[in-house]
Amino acid sequence: MSTTTELSKIWLSSPHMGGQEQTFVNAAFAENWIAPLGPNVNGFEEDLKQYIGNEKEVAVLSSGTAAIHLALVQLDVSKGDEVICQSFTFCGSANPILYQGATPIFVDSEPSTWNICPKALETAILDRISKGKTPKAIIPVHLYGMPYLVDEVATVAKKYNIPIIEDAAESLGSTYKSKSCGTFGDFAALSFNGNKIITTSGGGALVCKDKTSKEKTVFFSTQARDNAPHYQHSEVGFNYRMSNISAGIGRGQMLVLDDHVALRRQMHQFYKDIFNEIDGVDVLSEPSQDFFSNHWLSTILVDPKLTKGIDREQLRLHLDTYNIESRPLWKPMHLQPVFAGMPFYGGKVAEELFAKGLCLPSGSNLLDEDRDRIKSAIFEVFKN
Repeated sequence: MSTTTELSKIWLSSPHMGGQEQTFVNAAFAENWIAPLGPNVNGFEEDLKQYIGNEKEVAVLSSGTAAIHLALVQLDVSKGDEVICQSFTFCGSANPILYQGATPIFVDSEPSTWNICPKALETAILDRISKGKTPKAIIPVHLYGMPYLVDEVATVAKKYNIPIIEDAAESLGSTYKSKSCGTFGDFAALSFNGNKIITTSGGGALVCKDKTSKEKTVFFSTQARDNAPHYQHSEVGFNYRMSNISAGIGRGQMLVLDDHVALRRQMHQFYKDIFNEIDGVDVLSEPSQDFFSNHWLSTILVDPKLTKGIDREQLRLHLDTYNIESRPLWKPMHLQPVFAGMPFYGGKVAEELFAKGLCLPSGSNLLDEDRDRIKSAIFEVFKN
């Protein structure tokens, strides 16, 4: 192979434009809708609503993190409250709990989907109740596009009457029992960050159960301005609304969303085919036909006991020598310095996933020559 300096970068997940985004953006400029409102905002919300299912309402925002924050605001989470959160996730799932002065209660994963463990979840709820603190919400995550155990988690939440804020930031296009991720919770957060399956450069959305909740979301996301001719505020608001320009990019991206899902799933199959030839490496795949993952990122676990001592880090570093980006799985939140001392319930599943796991290049814009380089680099590690 060539040296790193001669090779173009193969990114983990780079933006992939479909070609129609500029049409919507140009319309915003032509109509002078350069603001956090306008036809593209309304249109993008309607596109998303139609895509995930008509029974929900959608408010587009500046980020998925903002969406989780506004869900917590509407559930009246405040100082002294507790919110249960999946530990094995990105910090955007958990940080908004701190924004509200509440305490995150972290729960371990289960091995089939890598998402929140229903048994550990119920253990956590019962223990917090015994301490006089019934959690105000549960935040499960569809990690890397893989749906969590939706029915089992919903059963526990319903049993104790605790609302669910579904973190679907990584799972637009994924389904569970043919129903779209983002429609199972009292609220759900979507993300359109630059590395997501579709992007608005930066952005997100809050999926709401009805129009009243959507109106509250828009109210809070536009600085909670009261209905008055002057600027009057009776509640604390936030500057979280998506701009008409970003929403225009999103409208163009919606036209290629299903294509992007298909291409990501092809990348997942590409890795399955590779690692079928290699002992000790498992590719995260759907545990049953009830699950349909967009495979936003294709992820693997490397067991050094079965690979003659080769571990995740050796593979990552070798890929890097060929200018191929890969990344360890999310470091669990209960191991993060910022959350030191926060309660955690479960075993070692999330910790073992972090120790052995790696995210591989998964973009919908990868070429055959990129796949050839990735395959050759992987085989160099494990075959030689």
